Amino acid sequence: MILSLAAVATAGGLTYAGIKIFKYERISEKRDQKFSWLLTAANHSKETNIEAHNAESHNLEKTLNQNFKLALISLGFTTTGALVYPLLTLVSIPLLVYTSIGFIRGGYESIKERRVGMAVVDAIALPGMIITGHLLIASIAYSLYYLGRKLSHKVKDHSQRGITGIFQQQAHFVWIQRDNTEIQIPFEQLQRGDIVVVEAGETILVDGIVVSGYASVDQHILTGESQPLEREADDSVFASTIVLSGKICVRVKESGQETVSAKIAETLLHTADYKTSVQLRGEQMADKTALPLLSLSALTLPFLGVASALTILQAGFGYIMRVIAPISTMNFLNIALQEGVLIKDGRALEVLNKVDTIVFDKTGTLTLEQPHVGRIYTYNGFSENELLGYAAAAETKQSHPIAHAIVEASQERGLRRPMIGEANYKIGYGITVRSDDRIIQVGSKRFMEIEGIPHVAKSQTHQEIAFENGHSLVYVAIDGRLGGVIEICPTIRPEAMRVVQALHQRNLSIVLISGDHEYPTRKLAQQLGIATHYANTLPEDKAVLIKEMQNNGKFVCFIGDGINDAIALKQAQVSISLQGAATIATDTAQIILIQQNLDQLLCLFDLVERFEANIKANALITTIPGIICIGGVYFLHFGILAGCVLFDVALLMGLSNAMLPLLSNQLKKVPKTLMRSC
Repeated sequence: MILSLAAVATAGGLTYAGIKIFKYERISEKRDQKFSWLLTAANHSKETNIEAHNAESHNLEKTLNQNFKLALISLGFTTTGALVYPLLTLVSIPLLVYTSIGFIRGGYESIKERRVGMAVVDAIALPGMIITGHLLIASIAYSLYYLGRKLSHKVKDHSQRGITGIFQQQAHFVWIQRDNTEIQIPFEQLQRGDIVVVEAGETILVDGIVVSGYASVDQHILTGESQPLEREADDSVFASTIVLSGKICVRVKESGQETVSAKIAETLLHTADYKTSVQLRGEQMADKTALPLLSLSALTLPFLGVASALTILQAGFGYIMRVIAPISTMNFLNIALQEGVLIKDGRALEVLNKVDTIVFDKTGTLTLEQPHVGRIYTYNGFSENELLGYAAAAETKQSHPIAHAIVEASQERGLRRPMIGEANYKIGYGITVRSDDRIIQVGSKRFMEIEGIPHVAKSQTHQEIAFENGHSLVYVAIDGRLGGVIEICPTIRPEAMRVVQALHQRNLSIVLISGDHEYPTRKLAQQLGIATHYANTLPEDKAVLIKEMQNNGKFVCFIGDGINDAIALKQAQVSISLQGAATIATDTAQIILIQQNLDQLLCLFDLVERFEANIKANALITTIPGIICIGGVYFLHFGILAGCVLFDVALLMGLSNAMLPLLSNQLKKVPKTLMRSC
């Protein structure tokens, strides 16, 4: 009767866990859609490889789903047979025999590899239960096994698909220039030496050299530079960057998988130690206890018989942990997701508490993507409001961050923006518009020089001051006279200083790393109280720096948001990105802060402490019944029935403890943000 009740309770727990898994799958599908902006620069052969990978993953998932369902069906028959009609138990035999094939094959492969793990224990214990007629116990064990396999595969597959998604092709056609005529051709027909035409708002699909035209190019996604760059003849441009304004013709140097962005992605996919599998503590514990259990069972067999030997294998020190650890992990993943933190790799929960060094990328992480207007210097009799109003009028229809900063500054001052008529992009990075019978020119210093705008002596001093502070200047001319300059400053996240101070209080070392110049990087580090910083770092250099820290014994968490951060994200033991960052960054990172708020870091550490306590409790709950089981075999003559009861008690207690955090979180009706929940 005790066994029957335990089986019913176990079946209920497994059914609930199955529902949670399928719910988690739906969350994952929605999550994939949310981060589904795909990079370009991929070729057809890569797509074929990705399709093959996806097909293989789908087949494995299909097999796991089928076996999990068969195990649950057999559990239903054996449970009903134990409670109502014993003959129903016999119906489960062919189902159990069919699912045993995978266990036997797994054990055989493990022995061939000279590795003794839980696969060998499964290959002996589970078929042994069928042979000895313990069908209900076998049904429970099979259900638990496929539950754990399904959980592990789901997290692993999601992580791999996130990375390989960057090779899926987005652009199918491209405009090229031939004989002074623009024609459209399929992207795969593009050849080195072709002249590609790229206009404002379009993504550059190739690495190449500008042969004609002028444009403002946003390379933030690739280099981390917060300010758009001017590009004209003989300048280099890269795939996946965006033309904000102007029009350029680019001679193709590299396309497809040969571009810089694609090579970075290639590094992520083909590095031998790429982290895709979830090595949960329960699995490690299970494999470590496999050999001692097998040895003890073998020693027991000649003295106490087959039943006692199988009962020893029922002790399940690591077996139960292998099941409930993924469930506990999944529940903490769901708690984090409810609170605005997407944890894609359950292993990150286990290792985050080991972190002693946090490395921040500068642009987009500690600073916002959009800068803000600082000081306004005026010349030739113009006032600040006049200058800002004219500049805002010229930039109203522009989409780049600097334009937004100028327009917002004018709105904050309540300024009237004059109506504009004709707008023209001229030589260099700048715009010329007509407004109220005046000609307004907004752009860089070089733009002013080329347009013949007279120089103002004070502007050189102001430029030097801005440069020393890590700021840039936008020049504004009205009717051929330089009216003044507008200082554009990076916007530090409002919570950044508070978060850095709190991390210092946790005895964590903080490092700032950036692709930006030395001045702005050093100034930001000083403002936030960060002692160590690195500037002018290339994408591969960031990973090298992290590797050096690791070689010095540091356990590193890297926080970044761009393509240039992807390799560093992979190199670090823990990787975090913010939603809205480059797709490759969010795909590579183990953790994503959905609300784009660094305050979530502090609450994430609190969540990890709760997770660690839960896992330790699981280990204790599942170890004590195992010790009792082994002691009972030798001193109280426990058989398989008693071993199963202890196994079920440990399982139910472990499942209860694994589910408790999620249930408690729901009962408390915690607010939506991690800040409030903490």
